Amino acid sequence: MSTAALVAAPGILRAQSKWRAQPFSLGVASGDPSPDGFVIWTRIAPQPLEPHGGMPMTVVPVAWEVATDEAFRSVVAQGSAVARPELAHSIHVEVAGLKPDRPYFYRFEVGGERSGLGRACTFPLATATPASLRLGVAGCQDYQGGYFTAFRHLAAEDLAFVFHYGDYIYEYGPDSPTVRAHVGDVLMSLDDYRRRYAQYKSDADLQRAHAAHAFFMTLDDHEVRNNWAGDFEDEDKAPPEVFRLHRQAAFQAWYEHMPVRRAQFPVGSAIQLYRGARFGNLARLDFLDTRQFRTNQPCDDGYKIACAAVRSPRAHIVSAEEEAWLTRNLQRRAARWNVVAQQVMMMALDWRERPDAAPAKTLNLDSWAGYEVQRQRLLARMGGLDDVIVLTGDEHRNYAGLLHDRERPVAVEFVGTSISSDGDGDDMPSTGPALLAANPQLKLVNNQRGYLTCDVTPDEWRTNYMVLDRVSSPGGTLSKRATFAVERGRPDLRLA
Repeated sequence: MSTAALVAAPGILRAQSKWRAQPFSLGVASGDPSPDGFVIWTRIAPQPLEPHGGMPMTVVPVAWEVATDEAFRSVVAQGSAVARPELAHSIHVEVAGLKPDRPYFYRFEVGGERSGLGRACTFPLATATPASLRLGVAGCQDYQGGYFTAFRHLAAEDLAFVFHYGDYIYEYGPDSPTVRAHVGDVLMSLDDYRRRYAQYKSDADLQRAHAAHAFFMTLDDHEVRNNWAGDFEDEDKAPPEVFRLHRQAAFQAWYEHMPVRRAQFPVGSAIQLYRGARFGNLARLDFLDTRQFRTNQPCDDGYKIACAAVRSPRAHIVSAEEEAWLTRNLQRRAARWNVVAQQVMMMALDWRERPDAAPAKTLNLDSWAGYEVQRQRLLARMGGLDDVIVLTGDEHRNYAGLLHDRERPVAVEFVGTSISSDGDGDDMPSTGPALLAANPQLKLVNNQRGYLTCDVTPDEWRTNYMVLDRVSSPGGTLSKRATFAVERGRPDLRLA
């Protein structure tokens, strides 16, 4: 589109000297950093909960700039992007040509109004040898479950980036009682999803975290429907062709509200979610998609005694292509640490509350444990690497444990709790002692809300479990529940 066309299109906006409300009501965000840039995002929505965000159905030019300093005295990149009504007036700019391994600041301007400031760091070059890395891990943020206080604390951390493991929104209608109520009913249409994202992204603490750090975004189930798997959803038993329409709306709204690259633009009911990144020679990061291509959960889903389908060679939680991609990346040994960043637990825990009384091991069939042949195949390929860290969400609890290929530990898994889902929680759930007793590979169980930070050096990985005393009211106090260290070359855990 020509510059003249850009200027002519939003005449209604040029005629207004002031907006009815702040057009950048949903904040700014950055994501998918690389050595020469990152994505910067915003959405023009002066009335975020109104249809179309309170915007007219016309394209709008939005100016953007990136600088090396907060005062923007040294602007190093700038331009204009088009906010289109077909994409809810969202903006995704893939900034390139920046210098590696340093912080930058960015902002937007539209119709005489300027956004708040965002900050993002570029990655080191792939050939670089960084001495350290500090990253954050967060997700599972049910608006109705509590306040996003953890994001306020996460914003204050000194991090290179944040990995978000999904459940950015929840699709449910209003619950009762709740800390904060959803606007609207259970999500079905594109407009429903857009409104829900607008409600979540209006949260000031979430906006602070996005403005402070670049995020690598993935999604899990609640961005679409609880425990969905491939073309299957169990809530309403929708036929696959109908559910694909539902999924298409959910994927479009996710893309519209996430700081992701054009490569993640949805094509119908499909979206490219798995992808990788390199932080110099220190860490190779592989972000998985464990929902879109999986076969339906065996044994009719849930926490159950395993049926024969758990061991079916045809069952898979990631596609054959994704599995081959991950295997190639692990075997390249391109970095000191291989980081598998994904959504659902890889440890096959025994969830019986009384292992001595129940007849057989109980599994979470919505996790990797429901797909045992592919799980064991992946763990066997991790054997001998001695540098694999798995980062996981979904469970709404903190766990730390070992992954075994048969009897031999081959990797370490850190499971992060939720930002707010399931409410305040407590330090040790009532089932915690039995869970630890039944699963010797498990070293930590904690049922508080919060996030993880990870301190990485060439020879050691440390994960800090940061927890809040409450999310049911604002102002929760943050503390460090535990730190676990892993020595490179030894897939084992020790309290640090």
